[in-house]
Amino acid sequence: MADKPTKRGTATAAVILAAGMGTRMKSNLPKVLHPILGEPMIDYGVRALESAGVSRIIAVLGRGADQVEKVLGDRIRPVYQKEQLGTGHALMTALPELKGYEGGDCLVIYGDMPLLTAETLAALCGEHADKRARATVLTAVVDDPKGYGRIIRKGGGIAAIVEEKDADEDQRLIKEINAGAYCFDISWLAKALNELKPANAQGEYYLTDVIGWLVGQGQAVAGYQTPDPEEIQGVNDRVQLAEAQDGLRQRIIKRHMLEGVTFEEPAATIVGPFVEIGRDTVIETGCQLLGKTKIGEGCVIGPRSRIIDSGIGDGTVANQSQITECEVGRDCDIGPYTYMRPGCVLEDKVKAGAFVEMKLAVIAAGAKVPHLSYMGDCTVGEKANIGAGTITCNYDGVVKSQTTIGAGAFIGSNSNLVAPVTVGDGAYTAAGSTITQDVPANSLGIARGKQSNIIDWRIKAGK
Repeated sequence: MADKPTKRGTATAAVILAAGMGTRMKSNLPKVLHPILGEPMIDYGVRALESAGVSRIIAVLGRGADQVEKVLGDRIRPVYQKEQLGTGHALMTALPELKGYEGGDCLVIYGDMPLLTAETLAALCGEHADKRARATVLTAVVDDPKGYGRIIRKGGGIAAIVEEKDADEDQRLIKEINAGAYCFDISWLAKALNELKPANAQGEYYLTDVIGWLVGQGQAVAGYQTPDPEEIQGVNDRVQLAEAQDGLRQRIIKRHMLEGVTFEEPAATIVGPFVEIGRDTVIETGCQLLGKTKIGEGCVIGPRSRIIDSGIGDGTVANQSQITECEVGRDCDIGPYTYMRPGCVLEDKVKAGAFVEMKLAVIAAGAKVPHLSYMGDCTVGEKANIGAGTITCNYDGVVKSQTTIGAGAFIGSNSNLVAPVTVGDGAYTAAGSTITQDVPANSLGIARGKQSNIIDWRIKAGK
C-alpha cells in the first residue's frame, strides 16, 4: 500500500462501512459475508475500490469482525466500531488511519452495495476533481424514491440532502436520491467530523450531516449522477440479496455472451465474477460455474453441471457433473453424474463416465473410466481401461495409500484394487477380482474363489 497520497482529485484512500448488525438478514453470519455468486458480498465493494485505483482501503467492522478480516486479509486496514452510533461515528473511527493522506481524497461506500462498479467510482472521483469540491455525492434518479434521502440542488451543486421523514410535499416529489457513496477532501472531512453532533432522537452521528456542515461553511458540494440506478442497490434482507445476485448474474452472463459464449437458458445459470469461458462454448440449462473456473473454447457444459475452481480444456464435454478444484484436459468426455473431488487431473481425451467418483486421481491421456467406479489416490496410465464397478480401496481406516495402474492396462469389471498396489503396463485383472498384490506388466491377475455349484440346492432346501 502507498504511504503518501498522489495529486488531489485522485482517491488514494477509501473507507468501506461494514459494521452494521444486519438484523434483517436473520443470520449468524455477518451480513457483508453472505455469498453472492459464490463470493462474499463485501468482496465486490473491495474489488471495485481496488480496480478504481485506491491504494489504502479501511474497513469499519463491527459484529463478526474476525470473520470479515479472515476473508479479506491484508487487502484492508480494519478498524472497529464497538458502539453503533451511526454512519458518521463509523467514519470517525477510520480517521486515524487517514493520517498522512490529508492532501488527497477519500471514497466512502457501504459494504452491502455489491453492484457498484469501479467505473462509477472513478467517474465520481473525476466529477469531484472537475468541480474542485470538498465533497461529491453519488446520486441516482429512480422512479420510486420512497425511503431515500432527496437531493436538493442549487446552481448545479448540492445544497442539501433531505431525509424522507423530514421532506415536505414538494421535496418528496424529487426523484434524484442519495445513492450512499461519497468522495471527500480528507482534510475537510476531518474538520466536518470533528464538528458533528448527535442532534437527533437516536443520539447518532449521521454521515449526511457532513454534507450539511460543508454547505453551511460555504464549501462546494458536487453530485455525480450514475447512469445506471441498479448499481446503488443495497442488501438488507434475503430478498434483496437474491435481487442483487440476479442483477450481477445478468451482468456477468451478458458480458460472456458478447464474447461469443452461448447460454441455452441464461435465467437458469449461475456464473461467478472470476470465471473465464472461451468462445463457442455452450453452457446448458442449470449450470453453476463458480470460483476461478476457466473453461476453454468449444466446450459443452451441462445441463446442471457444477464446476468450482477448475480448469476445463478446449472441446471437453461435461454433462450433469460436479467438478471441484480439478484440472481437465482437451477433448475429454465427462458424465453424466461424474463427481470429481479436489486434486484430480484428467489429461487429454480422457473419459470419466456415468456415476464415476474421483479424488486425487491422475488419469493419463486416452484412458477410460467409463462408469460406476471409484478412483481415489491413484494414477492411471495412458489408454488404460477401467471396467465398471472398479474400486481403488485406498483407505484402511488409518492411512490412505496409492494405487498405480500402468499404461494400456485393462481392469476387469468389479475389481477391487487394495492399495498400496500396482498393476503394471499392459496388465489385466480378471473381472470380480480383489487384487492385494502387484500385477506385473503384461500379466493377468486373478483373485477370486473357485466357483462350485450345488445341484438341485433350491429343491433340497425347500425354497
